[in-house]
Amino acid sequence: MNILSLFILVPVLMLVAFIPCRNIRQIRTVGVAGAVIEVILALVLLFMFYQERSAGNAAEMLFAFDAVWFQAASMNIHYAIGVDGISVLMILLTAIIIFTGTFASWNMSPLPKDFFMWLTLLSIGVYGFFISLDMFTMFFFYEIALIPMYLLIGLWGTGRKEYSAMKLTLMLMGGSAFLFVGILGIYFHSSATGDYTFNILEVAANNSIPLSAQYWIFPLTFLGFGVLGALFPFHTWSPDGHASAPTAVSMLHAGVLMKLGGYGCFRIAMRLMPEAADELSWIFIILTGVSVIYGALGAISQTDLKYINAYSSVSHCGLVLFAILMMNRTAMTGAVMQMLSHGLMTALFFALIGMIYGRTHTRDIREMGGLMKIMPFLSVCYVIAGLASLGLPFLSGFVAEMTIFVGAFEHNDMFHRVFTVVAISSIVATAVYILKVVGKILFGPVQDPHHLELTDAVWHEKTATVGLVICVAGMGLYPAWISDLITASLEYIK
Repeated sequence: MNILSLFILVPVLMLVAFIPCRNIRQIRTVGVAGAVIEVILALVLLFMFYQERSAGNAAEMLFAFDAVWFQAASMNIHYAIGVDGISVLMILLTAIIIFTGTFASWNMSPLPKDFFMWLTLLSIGVYGFFISLDMFTMFFFYEIALIPMYLLIGLWGTGRKEYSAMKLTLMLMGGSAFLFVGILGIYFHSSATGDYTFNILEVAANNSIPLSAQYWIFPLTFLGFGVLGALFPFHTWSPDGHASAPTAVSMLHAGVLMKLGGYGCFRIAMRLMPEAADELSWIFIILTGVSVIYGALGAISQTDLKYINAYSSVSHCGLVLFAILMMNRTAMTGAVMQMLSHGLMTALFFALIGMIYGRTHTRDIREMGGLMKIMPFLSVCYVIAGLASLGLPFLSGFVAEMTIFVGAFEHNDMFHRVFTVVAISSIVATAVYILKVVGKILFGPVQDPHHLELTDAVWHEKTATVGLVICVAGMGLYPAWISDLITASLEYIK
């Protein structure tokens, strides 16, 4: 069996295994076992990918598999899968965050079996999206990844969870409508001979989409994926959704699901319609520039820990889309590295926020202080996540953001350089809200005497946080292997 199909098959088997579960220990065993298997599969895939590249296999997509899925009338839908270096990295990121999110949700209640079943279904959609080469199949898995979010937030969330779940679902479904129209536009312009196809590689090879069609298809596809990437002004679902979601869902949503937006923009909008992207990119550069600054300034004004991190995600994901629109190898390499970096550090943030909230029963920074004395392990991990977010050298954020800014500055015109400076200025705003939060909740005076009785992290919480800290530090200390994988997948870019 193709190794890529196993990433979908293992979660399906987990869904079957959850059915007879009657106690929490069985549920945890199934969840952890499935997460461990996925991490092992991701590491095996990474090793096999390196072997194939070392052996001189120059295929654009490795481990490819293609089978007819639906071919009635004129439809030509295939279960076509394959990966390049970028896909492999996204799969590895997904596996890591699902693994750590499982431990972060160790004491999930009520209905733990139902929670893990919906979380597993979400993972099927994410894995399927990253391995798909057929646009219809990719859209199919994209929808599978979105639908469980409504129940995961609406049933297990906090605060205005029903409102947040509905807002998130409606806005992302609206983006899906734009996206689906764009995909159909690509399909009906995919071949001059009438042999239409949804296959991304075939459409790219045919180069048959006329510029007149690209002018309306490109905005639709970029907007469709951009909504999930928190593109301004379609970002408003993100803060509310993150703030209401349970810990593991926030980790997976911000850490992985939002990356579907950047990955889709890169794989479809920019790759298949480069001429329109070159001419219309200035519009979206302005919008992404607003996202970067608005998200950072929004985070400064918040007092809720989750809202601070949610607005921070708007800013960091805006950098991803900003870098993709630069359309050169350096910036796009930085975009992928930013997706990885943001995925790891924001998952760490949300895991820590969930653990702190579970003890203090508040996320308001005005009601917390002196946590470094009370829970030193969680506090040190929070400092590491904060330093990665503001771009401290030797952590993941530095290498990702610097690569983006260097790539963006390669453009020798005033427009691109002005907006690059605007994006760079977000670093200052990021430092403000990170240092503000760290100074207030970790090193400030204890606000509630009852907090002195709180305990530090337990073993399953340490498993989740240590794993993410190692990844954040490892990426910052040795980013070369990541950039090599990405660069090898960008050879088609001039």
